[in-house]
Amino acid sequence: MPPESPLKTLERLDAELLKLVNDCNSSALNDGALSRKHKLLIAMALDAAHGTADGVRSLAQQALRVGATKDEVMEALRVAFYISGAGAVYTAARALGEVFPQ
Repeated sequence: MPPESPLKTLERLDAELLKLVNDCNSSALNDGALSRKHKLLIAMALDAAHGTADGVRSLAQQALRVGATKDEVMEALRVAFYISGAGAVYTAARALGEVFPQ
């Protein structure tokens, strides 16, 4: 059986904290001066830079659902590579193998 989603765990343990997390997510990622798509691409690049493959996978999928293209995903990762180096690229490659299967 797959492990419980971290957010399900949080919901079970502290629903009030989960609400704060969700409110922060909405505040950070909803359309504003930057579109939700662009914010998701930025967040994905940051997760790649921080070595968080699960976050890269999730954010890439969310960005695709709101209209990002494969080329936009890859270009955002070029920015992560420029700033953070090869570690960001390896993290992203691990995550994107599932997002863009052959």
